[in-house]
Amino acid sequence: MKLPENLIQKLETRKQNNALRQLPSFNNLVDFSSNDYIGFSRSEAIFKLAHHYLIENEIIQNGATGSRLISGNHSLYQIAETFIAEFHDAESALIFNSGYDVNVGFFSAVPQRNDVILYDELSHASIRDGITMSNAKSYKFNHNDFEDLEHLILKFRDANIYIVTETVFSMDGDSPNLEELVALSEKYNCYLVVDEAHTLGVFGDKGEGLMQYLNVHNRIFARIMTFGKGLGCHGAVVLGSTDLKEYLVNFARSFIYTTGLSPHSVATILVAYQHLEIEKENIKKLRQNIVFFNQQKNLLGLKPMFVRSKSAIQSAIVPGNEKVKQLAQQLQDKGFDVKPILSPTVPESQERLRFCIHSYNSEEEINQVLELLRDFVFIV
Repeated sequence: MKLPENLIQKLETRKQNNALRQLPSFNNLVDFSSNDYIGFSRSEAIFKLAHHYLIENEIIQNGATGSRLISGNHSLYQIAETFIAEFHDAESALIFNSGYDVNVGFFSAVPQRNDVILYDELSHASIRDGITMSNAKSYKFNHNDFEDLEHLILKFRDANIYIVTETVFSMDGDSPNLEELVALSEKYNCYLVVDEAHTLGVFGDKGEGLMQYLNVHNRIFARIMTFGKGLGCHGAVVLGSTDLKEYLVNFARSFIYTTGLSPHSVATILVAYQHLEIEKENIKKLRQNIVFFNQQKNLLGLKPMFVRSKSAIQSAIVPGNEKVKQLAQQLQDKGFDVKPILSPTVPESQERLRFCIHSYNSEEEINQVLELLRDFVFIV
């Protein structure tokens, strides 16, 4: 059956704006695009250890067989959630199937009618989708602008207020002043929720994330960690009180009405977390590469292009979908997998090349890709 005409027109508009999304083909280019910051997704040791764990514990099962509330809550879940809670110095942990699922489930279920959600304007789409599904009123504040946030808090201070932000923003790679934000939330008795998707495996002595590294993790309402980035596998977790966990089990629809993760997926999560405790070299090498990337972009005169960031995400602003796609293609033709981020994913004139730094990138590769960027910028 033919696609409806109004949907065809939406696709045509995307094509005309040079913004049509397409699934990329697998390539063997030098990786500057994936979220596999410390190489855990390609770790043969983690792959084998997860398999051996299942065999040794006689867990020979391909699927969860149902939702966790019916038949899918296999024994590995409790083991993994207990380990994760202890790792993150949290009272409880609840695993969801993905980062998208956790944000949609959390924000659609926790804030109630007559509550107020104040969220950073650059919050991830999954957070905004969850907020849209909530019965609470929601308002965005200017990016990392706590004066604007405080103004909104004072406006709605008679309500239960949930403040929502990220410890590292996925498109800019920058971070808010988290100590200041925690103090502000405490001052007005707000419920602070932080998404740490891009800090797990990156910040902290053992990759535990930025809130824990700053020792403010026990002064907030909830942390959300996702496993598809620094941990190199799949799934996500909410860290908070045991009451919060019980509430989510009862009311988070993206948790209740979906088949659980397979034992193999949960075993991989558990083994990857165990590996974080002993794998210090990759985390150290990632930090060195981030410093080197920043040094080289400054030496090559590229600093004005880039959003200020000390994280593994480094974004060079190249306005215009056509121009940024052209630059990305030139870098790919030279063997470097750098992806363009187009509008409407980011606002018009904020299109960018997004460089993801990894522990396994060499200094030579970093220098080469930045030299190519410098050369191409002058001729595009």
